[in-house]
Amino acid sequence: MNVTKHVLKGRQLHNEGCLGMVPAEQGEYPKASNHERITENNDFIMDMQTGGLLERILDRDNMNNAYLRVKSNKGVGGVDKMRVDELLPYLKENKDKLLEQLRLGKYKPQPVRRVEIPKEEKGKVRKLGIPTVVDRVIQQAIMQVLTPIYEPQFSDNSYGFRPNRGAHDALRKCQEYADEGYCYVVDMDLEKFFDTVCQSKLMEVLSRSIKDGRVMSLINKYLNAGIVQHGVFERSEKGVPQGGPLSPLLSNVMLNELDKELEKRGHRFVRYADDCMILCKSRKSAERTMLSITKFIEGKLFLKVNKEKTVVARINKVKFLGYGFYIYKGKCRLKLHSKSKVKMKSKLREILNRNKGISNEARRRNYMQFIKGWLQYFRLADMKDILRDIDGWIRRRIRAVYWKQWKKIKTRYRMIRRYDIPEWKVHELANCRRGPWRAALMLNQILSDKEIASQGYIPMTSYYLHICEN
Repeated sequence: MNVTKHVLKGRQLHNEGCLGMVPAEQGEYPKASNHERITENNDFIMDMQTGGLLERILDRDNMNNAYLRVKSNKGVGGVDKMRVDELLPYLKENKDKLLEQLRLGKYKPQPVRRVEIPKEEKGKVRKLGIPTVVDRVIQQAIMQVLTPIYEPQFSDNSYGFRPNRGAHDALRKCQEYADEGYCYVVDMDLEKFFDTVCQSKLMEVLSRSIKDGRVMSLINKYLNAGIVQHGVFERSEKGVPQGGPLSPLLSNVMLNELDKELEKRGHRFVRYADDCMILCKSRKSAERTMLSITKFIEGKLFLKVNKEKTVVARINKVKFLGYGFYIYKGKCRLKLHSKSKVKMKSKLREILNRNKGISNEARRRNYMQFIKGWLQYFRLADMKDILRDIDGWIRRRIRAVYWKQWKKIKTRYRMIRRYDIPEWKVHELANCRRGPWRAALMLNQILSDKEIASQGYIPMTSYYLHICEN
C-alpha cells in the first residue's frame, strides 16, 4: 500500500536523523546516562522470574491482544499520522521486520505528539503525549506482560490504573479511615508529576524486578523517544509521556516507592494515581507528616511537591476525585464537591446550547450519554436536592432551545396548537416578544416536565435514584 510505504519511510527518517536535531547537553539528572549504558547491554544477566520477558511480550497471542485493545480504544494518530484503521494493513506487511527489529534491539520508537488539554484552572493545561498507533501496540504488549509481575508488589492502598480497582474503592477506603477517627488529611499534590519523573530513578526501580536487559532497553527508548510539538522536536530527558498505554503502569511503579515508605511509617493513606491523601488523627501529626513526607518525595524520589496546593485540613474541607466529604451522625458521607457541580453545569450548557446547530435527536443523545456517565461516577454522593434544582434548570434550557427553533410566529402557532390548549392561549404564547430564556418560563404550560421526559430527556434525579448506592 502507498500509505504503508509512506509511513515506513517516515519512520526510517526519524531513526536515522532525529538525534542530530537536539543539543548535546545533559538533563537535570546526570545519572541517566549510566542507566542508558546498562540497559542498552542486551547481554544483561536474566533472572529466573523475569528473564526472557521479551519473548513473552512478542508472543503471538500477547501481540494480538495488544492490537485488539488498541483498536477498541481507537484514539487519534501520532506524528506519522497513521490512523487505527490503517494499523492492520501496516502490521500485515511489516510484521516480520518489526518483530526482528524488536528482538535485535534495533527498534527505535517514534517521538510522541504533544497535545494540550485545558485544565479546570484558568490558563493551565494538561500535556498529553500521543504515541503512534504502532508504538501503542508495542507499549500495550509490554504493559500486559509487566502488570502481573508488578501487581503483587503494589500497595492495597493504591487504586489508580489497576485491574479490578477504581475511584469508588478509593473513596470508600477514605470513608473507612475517617470512621476510625482519622479525620485530618494531608492532601498531597505532586507538581506536574508525569512531566517531572526522574527517568534514571525510574529505571533503577524497574531494574529491581525486570532482569531482561532487552526489555529495559526498550522501555528506556520509549522514555527518551522525544516530543514533537508544532512540528518542532524536543528531547525528553525527564518525565513519562502521559497518553501511552505504558505510562499508567510506570507511574504506579514510581509511586509505589512512596506507598512503601508510608506503609513502613504506619500511615493510613489512599492513593489514586498521583492524588494522595494521608489521614491522621490530629492536625499536629498531619503537619509533621506533611513535612517529613515532602522531604522524602523531593529528596529520594526527585519529584516536586506543590506547596501551594498541598494542605492539611479536616476531611470535610478537601476535594478528592471530584467528591467532597461530610460527617453525619458520626459517619463519613460523600457529597458532590462544588467544583464538580460547576464543571457539570458547564458541560450541560455546552450540550443544551440553543445556538448550536445540531438536530434535536443528536442533542438528546449527547445529553443522555453525558448524564448516564456522570451519574455512574458520582452515584456514591448524597445529592438528591442538588439534582432536583439542576433538573429544573435543565428543563428551562430545553424549553429555550425549542422556543429558539420556533422562530417565526406562524411556526409557533403550528407547534403550540399540537398541545391541545385554548386558542386564546395559543395566540398569547405565539405572539410573546420575550427572549428564549424568559419565554421558557411560559412554555412550561405546554412543555411540561412529563412532556420533556417523554421526548428522551430523562431527569437526572430519576436516573440517580435508580442507580445510587446510598
